[in-house]
Amino acid sequence: MSHFNTLSAFSVARLPEIRFGAGRIGEIPDVAAQFATKVLLVTGGKSFISTPHWGALQSGLARQGISWEWLQVTDEPSPELVDEATARFGGTGIGLVIAIGGGSVLDAAKAIAGLLEVRNSVMDYLEGVGKGLAYTGPAVPLLAVPTTAGTGSEATKNAVLSVRGHQGFKKSFRHDLLVPRIAIVDPSLLASCPKDLIAANGMDAFTQLLESLVSTQASPFTDALAMSGLASFRDGFWSAWEAGHPDEANGLQALAYASMLSGITLAQAGLGSVHGLASPLGAYFPIPHGIVCGTLVAEATAVNIRALRERAPQSPALRKYADAGRLLTNDPALPDSDAGEQLIDLLRGWTRRLNLPRLASFGVGEADIDRVVAGSRGGSMRTNPLVIEDAELSALVRARL
Repeated sequence: MSHFNTLSAFSVARLPEIRFGAGRIGEIPDVAAQFATKVLLVTGGKSFISTPHWGALQSGLARQGISWEWLQVTDEPSPELVDEATARFGGTGIGLVIAIGGGSVLDAAKAIAGLLEVRNSVMDYLEGVGKGLAYTGPAVPLLAVPTTAGTGSEATKNAVLSVRGHQGFKKSFRHDLLVPRIAIVDPSLLASCPKDLIAANGMDAFTQLLESLVSTQASPFTDALAMSGLASFRDGFWSAWEAGHPDEANGLQALAYASMLSGITLAQAGLGSVHGLASPLGAYFPIPHGIVCGTLVAEATAVNIRALRERAPQSPALRKYADAGRLLTNDPALPDSDAGEQLIDLLRGWTRRLNLPRLASFGVGEADIDRVVAGSRGGSMRTNPLVIEDAELSALVRARL
């Protein structure tokens, strides 16, 4: 019987046009000219604008007769930043938003592009904390250019916004109209990333690939992309992380590819318990998102595998964890049970090798665990391969204090 007779139904949500490859940042002025004579450039604080690419971009836009406004995003974006930007730049004739930066830059630009012509507060649309209004657009076209390999935000429809503090939150403004029109993924832009950023963002991308692989909303389409991304991560991450490694350029290319695929798979399949916990942890404490993912993924994987064995031994997620274990250890002969344990051991080894900080170093204590667990039951947790009990989540967090 043909394999294709057994495929379950699935859908593929909107994706951007993707242009991948070294040097493709040079295409921005030509792309911009197809959309607008005035653009809004959204960048980070200094990493991109301190490179020669910044001057080349400005010269290229000028040659095309394109004028621009400029906004810098130096921290995780807040609703206040988005509202201030739309008030400042709305109605000024901007026909394209160009976002060049990490996930915070891309998420901020996504929300701003969605509201430049609407002019409502982003709080009208923010999931779980806003007014719950239905967003109908129109959105200004967005060109997304990631300069880090981690979030995959260039391929998704959600802009994650944060308010930090005891009453803080980390929530999404989410709509198909926010998907970038074009994503330019140029691995050469990663060359200026410091080692700790490669580690944090790389582990974010890895976690997104693994969680979307075992998600309850996974499909044959996302499985294929997630496994391709995991293979690329395996082959490229360590040479990308080790500054000066003779294969660093190829490593950065492999990592950029893995990150891009992680954005596609999370957008299509959802995530799991690590990202469920990352939401309250990132809102209540000053923890970079990639650090949360990297420090939790080994223990979260162990909790999931053991809970699946006890309560859902027929779950396809167990087989997929084994597939990931065989792939990442380069041992295709491992039986499923051994492959799952090897995966857990491998991830714990990565956590030690990267010297990923524990949660306590950001102020998380035993007294915070109940509040973190209570705040973790949002969207990402709902596609974890099974329901994780509060006691299991508490033990998971406690293991990384």
